[in-house]
Amino acid sequence: MVRASAPANVAFVCLAIGAAGAAAFAFYRMLWPLASPEESGAPEMVGGRTRAALEREKALVLKAIKELEFDRAMGKVSEADWQEMTARLRARALRLIRQLDEGSAAYRELIERELNARRQAAELQVAPQARPRAQGSSLPEATPVAGSSVRTCRRCGAANDRDARFCKKCGTDLAIGAS
Repeated sequence: MVRASAPANVAFVCLAIGAAGAAAFAFYRMLWPLASPEESGAPEMVGGRTRAALEREKALVLKAIKELEFDRAMGKVSEADWQEMTARLRARALRLIRQLDEGSAAYRELIERELNARRQAAELQVAPQARPRAQGSSLPEATPVAGSSVRTCRRCGAANDRDARFCKKCGTDLAIGAS
C-alpha cells in the first residue's frame, strides 16, 4: 500500500501510526491508577484531616504559646489574660497531640520496620571479617568491611571511617596491616 504512494503519503501514515500509539499510551496512563492494586498515595487522614495539617496546626499552637509567654514576660499581657489564653492554647495543643497519637499506629509500625531494617544493615556493615593475621605480627590490624565506608579496629572492635588513620576509641594506628 505504501510502496506505490508518494513520500508525503508515507509520512502521513507514519505520523498517524505514531499518534495512535501516543494516544493509546496516554489512555493507559490515565486508567492505570484506577486499576492498580497499590495505594493511591493519598495522605493519611487522622480524624477527618490530613496528618500534615494537624502537625502544622500543632506547631502553630505551640508557637503561639511561646509568643504569649514572651508577651507576658515583657508586660504586654496581664496575668489574668495570660492564664485564660494559655489554658485555651494548651488544651488545643493537647487535643491535637492526642489526635495525632491516636492515628499513629500505622506510622509506628512503619517506623519499627524501617528501624529494624536499618539495624540489620548496620550490623552487616560493622561486623568484623575474620582474616588471618600475618605471622609474627603482634600489631593490631584494621579490617575494612566489604562494600562500606567502615573499618573495624582489631584491638577494640570499634567502627571507624574508612579513611581514618587511628582508631577513635583506643587510638591504635589503623594504617598498619590494613588493606
